[in-house]
Amino acid sequence: MPTQIETLEQRLKRQAAQLGFAACAIASADAAPMAGRRLRDWLNAGHHGDMLWMEERAEQRGSPRGLWPDVRSVIMLGMSYAPGRDPLALAKAGDRARISVYAQGKDYHDTVKKGLKALARWLVEQQGSALKVFVDTAPVMEKPLAMAAGLGWQGKHSNLVSRTHGSWLFLGAIYSEIALTPDEGEHDHCGSCTACQTACPTDAFPSPYVVDARRCISYLTIEHKGPIPEALRPGIGNRVYGCDDCLAVCPWNKFADAAAANRAFLGRAELAAPAIEDLLALDDAAFREIFSGSPIKRIGRGRMVRNAAVAAGNSGEPRLIAKLRPLTSDGDPVVAEAATWAIARLSA
Repeated sequence: MPTQIETLEQRLKRQAAQLGFAACAIASADAAPMAGRRLRDWLNAGHHGDMLWMEERAEQRGSPRGLWPDVRSVIMLGMSYAPGRDPLALAKAGDRARISVYAQGKDYHDTVKKGLKALARWLVEQQGSALKVFVDTAPVMEKPLAMAAGLGWQGKHSNLVSRTHGSWLFLGAIYSEIALTPDEGEHDHCGSCTACQTACPTDAFPSPYVVDARRCISYLTIEHKGPIPEALRPGIGNRVYGCDDCLAVCPWNKFADAAAANRAFLGRAELAAPAIEDLLALDDAAFREIFSGSPIKRIGRGRMVRNAAVAAGNSGEPRLIAKLRPLTSDGDPVVAEAATWAIARLSA
């Protein structure tokens, strides 16, 4: 019998797997027609907080053609970072800081973009045409497009959920002028489950599928530059960069295999459970040295020490007061305020 000739789409997916992508699927450029409207409703409600860049480029973000009129197909790709241990294991470790699973290894922007560029070069060699690659920083609606392509669905925590990889996928996109055959989109499989909603320590979900960034610990510890609202500080607990709670409790994670995770995202030992007192002592040089090559580096020393001070205030460890006192006169007023608050809380 003659050997069946592989289609371009089949070869593309095989090449993606060889480059370290755990998932690859295709959507047409107009496959997520409601994404732009939902984005506008979310922005109008003010749920984006200080992330003004989302509002400024909303029209481009709303649809692939809003960013690039010539795009015909969207290739959605996912790299797994499924953790090998329980992300919630440090929940009661008062003297230890919690760093989100995705940030304990190498910066995903670099790793995913490297893979995307390699796949894009391959595609140009196979069938020359213009294309663009995106990882997180561009105005691209990765999650609705990933759902339209069939990689997973947007769960009630608003993140992508895969039946194969759970909630642990980094997403990247390739916009192409080629009219590739699209895959079948995925359907919502959350059912009546509300685990992610009830797990949130700061009640950041005003309704299922909607997150209010202003109450989200990931936003507060990473994107937000000013003082963290006092009412939300106790809920932050010992988290100093991001939060995994709503992802970690998703029942679909039982199908996620840590062996499928890209090795670049394996956590560094020193970021698995850093001592809060060590983070409080960071100066600029030490911060840059410790977090070199990590996505954490972008928040800078000030936000990290602010977060560590809040974690210290929640620790129930009065011995940290001695580490906090020097920070009350820190050159960063946001750090100084957080340290003063933490001392008062530990002294109460």
